[in-house]
Amino acid sequence: MSKETSRLIFAITLIATLVTIAVCGLPYLGLPGVFEKDAIRKGLDLSGGSLIVYEAQIEGDMPDDLEEKMDAVVVMMRNRLTTLGYTEAVVTKIGDTKVQIEIPNITNPEEAVQKLGSTAKLEFRDYEGTVILTGEDIAGANAVYGQYDDSGVAGYFVSLQLSEAAVEKFGEATDRVKDYASEGNNYIAIYLDDELQTSPSVTQKLNTSELSITKADYTAEEVKWLASVISAGALPFALKDIQLESIGPELGENALETSFLAAVIGLALVIIFMCVVYKMFGIISALSLAAYTAIVCIVIVLFKVNLSLPGIAGIVLSIGMAVDANVVIFERIREEIRLGKSLAAATKAGFNRAFAAVIDSNITTLIAAIVLWVFGTGFITGFAITLFIGVAVSLFTAIVLTRFILNAIVRTKFADSKLFNI
Repeated sequence: MSKETSRLIFAITLIATLVTIAVCGLPYLGLPGVFEKDAIRKGLDLSGGSLIVYEAQIEGDMPDDLEEKMDAVVVMMRNRLTTLGYTEAVVTKIGDTKVQIEIPNITNPEEAVQKLGSTAKLEFRDYEGTVILTGEDIAGANAVYGQYDDSGVAGYFVSLQLSEAAVEKFGEATDRVKDYASEGNNYIAIYLDDELQTSPSVTQKLNTSELSITKADYTAEEVKWLASVISAGALPFALKDIQLESIGPELGENALETSFLAAVIGLALVIIFMCVVYKMFGIISALSLAAYTAIVCIVIVLFKVNLSLPGIAGIVLSIGMAVDANVVIFERIREEIRLGKSLAAATKAGFNRAFAAVIDSNITTLIAAIVLWVFGTGFITGFAITLFIGVAVSLFTAIVLTRFILNAIVRTKFADSKLFNI
């Protein structure tokens, strides 16, 4: 068996394995197949549920740090939803003062509002559980990178600001707590809704309004999260639910069936078209599309992507881009063959010529998907996520997998220009 034939068999085996994993899953690793019940996390439009919109009740002028405070609201709501077991809920910020919450499978929005509440309970406690500070004592919290002590060492830390009334009682508490070092109890634990967030150590009396919460290995994400948690417990405004809506799954269920049918028909027509027009190129494209579909399904199941109807549209759109990349590559190869080159030489030159065009078109789409992902809300985010996944996978299958299979075939007995419709 030649080296090229072995490569071709390896590629086909790899594709068959990916398709098998996507359909059947990996039970021993806890990965379900794509057709198993609850394997794919459905969005609000597919499974039904509740939609709640909160608005910040701000008296007087808008605070300068309103954006940070609203980010803290998002963190607070996500924490509460996770604690209540609503891990599939989606929390997004709308405009400057509103937060939208989508909770699948909860059909009574009033019940969800009662469970969520509208404020967060923040407490600083010593090792005995005595409450030292509450959210009312916190003036602000920010994630900072810089020098946080006299050693000259820089790192990530949380800059904490106390109200004037809290400085004296916090100084007394830290003066008492620092003496518990011998028992290892010289710490102050920070709780939000009775959930421990962190417990920094105290080594001296802290009689100041400006404090630093430090740890040697804090990352940027950790300090940003902790600052948001503390800020959530010290919100200077209340939240009011201004929109409660129960969404049924009937429309989504019907749309899911028709969307799936449309995707299958579209994929089949594309494969037939490719095979008729490009013959062997079309077969290679069909293999690449099979790998693409399997990888996208595995990623969606593995990372528990919330799949909505716009998300399905993003996947279908990326299928078209995957085929488009193959068409560009195949046409470049055919142009090289018309110049008199052999199939093997034309394949190498065609890929080199098509590489820039394929990369450029996919990168620009990825940038657009990232912008929608970061700045979009609700269903727009679902579309952006699946589009990003689909385009990234299609780029891999076009540049790597299609090239690998084609390079293996052009050096075997199948390397006949008639089979490639040339």
